[in-house]
Amino acid sequence: MRIQLTSSIALALLSSSANAFSPIFPKTAILPADVRRVNSVRDSSKYGNSINNSSPVEKGREGHLPEKAFRREFQMASSPSDTTEQLNPILERRPRPKYVPNQISDPDYVRIFDTTLRDGEQSPGATLTSSEKLEIARNLAKLGVDIIEAGFPIASPDDFEAVKQIADKVGNEVFEDGYVPVICGLSRANEKDIKRAWDAVKGAKLPRVHTFIATSDIHMKTKLMKTPDEVVQIAVNAVTYARSLGCNDVEFSPEDAGRSDPEFLYRILGEVIEAGATTLNIPDTTGWNVPWEFGSLIKTLRENVPNADKVVFSTHCQNDLGLATANSLAGAQNGARQLECTINGIGERAGNASLEEVVMSLALKGETHFGGGPGTGKLYTSINPVHITPTSKMVSEYTGMPCQPHKAIVGANAFQHESGIHQDGMIKNKSTYEIMSPESIGLMRGDSQSGAGIVLGKHSGRNAVSTRLSELGYVLEADKLNAVFARFKEVAEKKKGGLEDEDLEALVTDQSGLLNQLWEVTSLQVCTGTNGVPTATVKMMGPDQVERYVAATGTGPVDAVYKAIDSITGVSVKLESYNMNSVTEGIEAMATTRVTISPVLGGPNDNSDSETISKDRKFSGSGSDTDIITSSARAYTSALNKLLTWNMRRKMAAMQDQIERTNHADAIEISPPTPILVKDS
Repeated sequence: MRIQLTSSIALALLSSSANAFSPIFPKTAILPADVRRVNSVRDSSKYGNSINNSSPVEKGREGHLPEKAFRREFQMASSPSDTTEQLNPILERRPRPKYVPNQISDPDYVRIFDTTLRDGEQSPGATLTSSEKLEIARNLAKLGVDIIEAGFPIASPDDFEAVKQIADKVGNEVFEDGYVPVICGLSRANEKDIKRAWDAVKGAKLPRVHTFIATSDIHMKTKLMKTPDEVVQIAVNAVTYARSLGCNDVEFSPEDAGRSDPEFLYRILGEVIEAGATTLNIPDTTGWNVPWEFGSLIKTLRENVPNADKVVFSTHCQNDLGLATANSLAGAQNGARQLECTINGIGERAGNASLEEVVMSLALKGETHFGGGPGTGKLYTSINPVHITPTSKMVSEYTGMPCQPHKAIVGANAFQHESGIHQDGMIKNKSTYEIMSPESIGLMRGDSQSGAGIVLGKHSGRNAVSTRLSELGYVLEADKLNAVFARFKEVAEKKKGGLEDEDLEALVTDQSGLLNQLWEVTSLQVCTGTNGVPTATVKMMGPDQVERYVAATGTGPVDAVYKAIDSITGVSVKLESYNMNSVTEGIEAMATTRVTISPVLGGPNDNSDSETISKDRKFSGSGSDTDIITSSARAYTSALNKLLTWNMRRKMAAMQDQIERTNHADAIEISPPTPILVKDS
């Protein structure tokens, strides 16, 4: 049984019997780890301690998973005898052709374009901070994606700064194999957007501007209110302007191409190629197409668009009918050599093509099932799949969007077997029911799943906890390990029988929400029952290191706790969602709570700063504890800290903008500006 409470009932009394919950919450975010020097950056200082250029065989060093952990029971091939031969392609990235914007020297190579930080963040509630975006971008680089679409710079000053930071940092960190990701910024087809996008990405070694305009009849008539001729001219002007800024890598997308007139697509795509577009992205914006239909569209465009051989064709498929991955692969079979996707398939509405599904499909089937297009039909990418699980967990945790348990590749159940028949087959030969091993995507089974796990209890030491975390794929820095270990000791004192792997992972999630911590619950006490008013007394430590306490009543103990926290922090919020489940089974199971909140302007707890908080923003938080009230309080406080931190950044940006305006107003003009003619070199 899973308890999922919406805002209408979220504040009711929650049952303290944790064994009513099922362990379905996905695994938490982890720090990325390299397994080969080919995946390390020349200047390791840019990554802090999460990168290490030393040999990975030095077991236990920060930033590395032990190589033999990947070798243990590794099965990528269908036959056990093929294990050794299949090992190296997993541990090392395949060499990729030298990057040229409008062509790929090897017609079998497929570029992977990740738009997690742009389209993925457009998922309702998936708000990411600049630091979170930077961490995700670095993990995407370790994964080896060819292009990172870092955001929509014109959307807000925060988005611009986040894209610029990724371009300036990740876009200049060259790996030892010479790889550096292309950093892309999205823009609408107008000069203001394009200039803003170019300013954000131009600091990267390989910058790209991606511009778009709708081409379907319904979009042109009802949304744009433009004629086809006007749309063509806008598109041509946009690409021309982007090239005039010095950008030699311009991607153009005819939005809603899946429902557009093919004849019109031939015309507009031919015109933008002539104007200088280097990549033509064909979006199935509404997820309308089926695979054979979308594959045929790609083939038809390649055959009929003038100068189609001078550009790279790309796909961008939405998942409204659950066909995004299938459509993307159909596009690749018919000549698309760039596939746009997101980690965990997140994105608008039903999401996008899932990167892990696309990549592993090509890894397993690329050499045998993609004939008919250009090249030999043996398609491949340069993705290193052992970084899929760390990246998936990080995106899930930072966006507050857990994967469904049966999600392909990265779901909690993807490598779990409960049926007796399946278990018997797995014991005899893992290839009977697994077409890939979890190790191949960076997920370690751990010794416990083979019957030799360590029971972690209150007498366990730091080394035992650290070792088990390493086996689970968590290589933590010293301060983060200390925080997790301290929480482990607190929980282990109250939980008989020791902590399961899931309990330990929940503690990592719990601590990950304490970054940029402003407020902390230091103690709480609740009183509730059938014959009284639920009351909570909460004590919190504020950013000024002063403890404050408040008593409040509510419709239930959680409601009372949340009202007390609101009163202390001075912010009025609306509880958008409340979700709780148990990590393991039994009365002593640890609970994990996840909440989503949004600011309420003019609320009873507003302070003088409340007007700067956007009511359209949503913030998520998570917390874990054996006590469900404490777990709920930790999750709520985590979300509030994110809200307040975001608000502080906005205030600082506004103050800086005001200072610049004041300085500009006080400036004395010495002479009229003289235009400078810059000749193109």
